[in-house]
Amino acid sequence: MDRFANTILKHKKTVLLIFIIATIASALLSMTVNINYDLMDYLPDSAPSTIALDVMEKEYAKDPANARVMVQDVTIPEALAYKEKMREIDGVQEIQWLDDVQSLAVPLETMPQETVEDWYKDNCALFSITVDTSKQAQCLADIRALLGDKGMMAGSCVDTVAVIESTSSELSRMMMIVIPIVFVILLLTTSSWFEPVLFLATIGVAILLNMGTNVIFGTVSFVTKAAGAILQLAVSMDYSIFLLHRFAEFRRTGMDVQQAMVEAVKKSTSSIMASGLTTVIGFAALILMRFKIGPDMGLVMAKAILFSLVTVLVLLPVLAVYSYKLIDKTQHRRFLPSFEKMGRFAVKIKAPILICFAILVVPCFLAQSNNTFKFGTSGIFGGENTQIGRETSAIEEKFGRENQMVLMVPKGDLAKEKSVVDQLNAMPEITSVISYVGTVGAPIPTEYVPESQLSELISDHYSRIVLTVGTDTDGEQAFSVVNKVREIAQGAYPDTYHLTGQAVNTLDLKDTVVADNVRVNAVAIGAIFVILLLTFRSISLPILLLLVIESSIWLNLTVPYFMGTTLHYISYLIISSIQLGATVDYAILFTNRYLEHRETENKVQSAVYAVRDCTISILTSGSILAVCGTIMGMISTGLIISQLGFLVGRGALLSMLLVLFVLPGLLILFDKVICQTTSHKKFHFHTSEV
Repeated sequence: MDRFANTILKHKKTVLLIFIIATIASALLSMTVNINYDLMDYLPDSAPSTIALDVMEKEYAKDPANARVMVQDVTIPEALAYKEKMREIDGVQEIQWLDDVQSLAVPLETMPQETVEDWYKDNCALFSITVDTSKQAQCLADIRALLGDKGMMAGSCVDTVAVIESTSSELSRMMMIVIPIVFVILLLTTSSWFEPVLFLATIGVAILLNMGTNVIFGTVSFVTKAAGAILQLAVSMDYSIFLLHRFAEFRRTGMDVQQAMVEAVKKSTSSIMASGLTTVIGFAALILMRFKIGPDMGLVMAKAILFSLVTVLVLLPVLAVYSYKLIDKTQHRRFLPSFEKMGRFAVKIKAPILICFAILVVPCFLAQSNNTFKFGTSGIFGGENTQIGRETSAIEEKFGRENQMVLMVPKGDLAKEKSVVDQLNAMPEITSVISYVGTVGAPIPTEYVPESQLSELISDHYSRIVLTVGTDTDGEQAFSVVNKVREIAQGAYPDTYHLTGQAVNTLDLKDTVVADNVRVNAVAIGAIFVILLLTFRSISLPILLLLVIESSIWLNLTVPYFMGTTLHYISYLIISSIQLGATVDYAILFTNRYLEHRETENKVQSAVYAVRDCTISILTSGSILAVCGTIMGMISTGLIISQLGFLVGRGALLSMLLVLFVLPGLLILFDKVICQTTSHKKFHFHTSEV
C-alpha cells in the first residue's frame, strides 16, 4: 500500500483534475436517467400475471380502469355533464358510470338498489376511468381543475402520479435536513471545524459519480432513486472517518504530512476494504432476487459503495494533504470525552450483558419471523396525512374498495364460457361479472353486436371476463379469491387462460419475494463470512461478528412484531441485506483494534482499549446512519421508503449498541478459541487485569 499511497500523492494535481471532470460529467448525466414508478414492472417475466398483462396489451386496445373519481354534491344530470367534460380531457381513454349499466330514462327507484349504489350514493357520483399512462400526470391535473373541491381521486395511476411528484421533492427535503445534522454530528466527533467539509465533499463526489453512471442502466426504480443517495451518504461516511482518524493519529507521533497519510492509508485500507466489500456483498446479494427491484437497487448501491471506496482511498488523501494547514488552523477542543471509562464499564458488565443477549436471541429470531406483511402496492403511496390517503379513504368509505380482475379465456366455446361465468357469479366474494355471454348473451351472433362493445370483450383469440371483487387487493382473503378463480378457469381451460389484476399481481409478488428471502440472506451471510474469513484469517471471528450483527437485525425486526405493525415485505427483504452490509463495518473495526491491542495486552485490557479507540468512529457512523434512516422514514410518504428508513435508523442504533457492549464480552469469553483458530496473529498472554 506504500507504493499506492505514494503514487496518489505524487500525482495530486492529476488525481484532483480527473475527479473534477468526472464529477461534472456525472452531474450532467444524472439528469438523463429515467425513473420507473410502477412496482409491478419489476415482477419476473415468467410470473403468470406478467404474462397475462402482456397478452391483454396485445389483444385489447383499451386497458382496464386505473382511476376512481368521486364527485360530491351532484345530481344525476350534473354527474352526466361532468362525465362528458371528463371524457373530452386528453388522456381519458374510457369513462364508465351508472348510465353505462342502466338506462337513466327510468326512475332510480325502479332500478336495482345495489347497482345504483355502486355508482351513485348520497348525492355522490363515482366514475371508473381508464387513463393513458403516458399522459397521466397532466390528465389527472386537468380532471382536478375541472372538478375543484367537489372531486376526489384514487387508483393505481393516481398513486403513480403521487409518487412521481413526491419522490424528487422528498429527496430534496431529506438532503436539506440530513446534511446540516450530519455536519453537526461530524463537528462533535472530530477535532477540526474543517474536517466535516472534507467528509461531506468526498462522499458528495461519490454520490454524484454513482448517480451519473446510472445512465448505463437507462432506468432505475423510484425506490432506488428515493433511498440511494441518502443510504450511500449514511453507509459510507465511516470509511472517510476511519482514514482521517488514522491520519491524525500518525501526525501526532511527529510524522510529516505525506508520510502520515501514507501510513494512514496503509493501516486503514484493510478495515476500509473489508467494511466496503461486506457492504457491497450485502447490496449485491439483492441481485439474486427474481423480483427485479432487488437487482435494480442491488446493482446501483453496490456500485455506489465501490465509488465511495475509490473516493475515500484516492481523492480524500489528496484533499487532506492539500488542506492539512486549514485542518490545523480550525482545530477545536474535543467535545466528546475519552471512552476508556466506557470500555471498563462494558467489560465490567459483560456477564449480565451476555446472559441477556443469550436469553433474547432465540425469542427475537422467532418473533421477527412471525411478522405480518403487506405485499402489494395498494395504499403504499398515501398515508393518512396525505391528500391521496384522505381521498382514497373517503371514496372507500362511501363506495367500498375496488378490486378488479380480468380473466381471458380462449374464445369460441360460448357454452363453456357461460359455465365459467356462472361459477364466478356463484362466488360470494365476486360482486360483478362482465362478459360477452353475460352482457350480450350467448345466442346473439357477434356480427349483431356494436363494435365498440364487442372490442372490449372479445379479441382475435380471447374472450375477456371482467370481475369486481369485494375484498382488498392484498391479504389472505384476496389471495384465496385469486386461487379460486384460477381453479375455475383451470378446470375449463387447462393452462390456456390468463388472469391479471392488482390482487393477482400482488399474489405473484408475494410468491416471488418470499422465495427470494431465503436465497438473498443465505448468499449475503455466506459471502460476508468468506470475506471476514479472508480478512481475519480466522474461523471463529466471522461467526462471532455475524452473530452480533444478525442478532441486531432480529432485534430490529422484533419491534414491529410486538407493536403489531404490518411491514411491507420489500422493506423487510431489503433491510436484512442493508443492515448486515452497513453495520458489520463496526464489528470489523472493533475486532481489528482488539487484535492490534491483543498483541501486547491481555484480553480484558484489549477489549477496554478497543472500546476506547473505536467508540468515536462507531458513534459517528452509527448516529449518521440512524439520523439518515429516521429522517427518510419521517419525510417519505411512500410506505416502502418510510418503513425502510425507520428500520435502517433503528437497526443502526441496535448494531452500534451490540458491537460496543456485546461484542467485547464475546471476544473475552471466546478469546482462547480465537487464539487457537486465528492464523498470522501474535497474541500476548499475561495475568494482569483491568
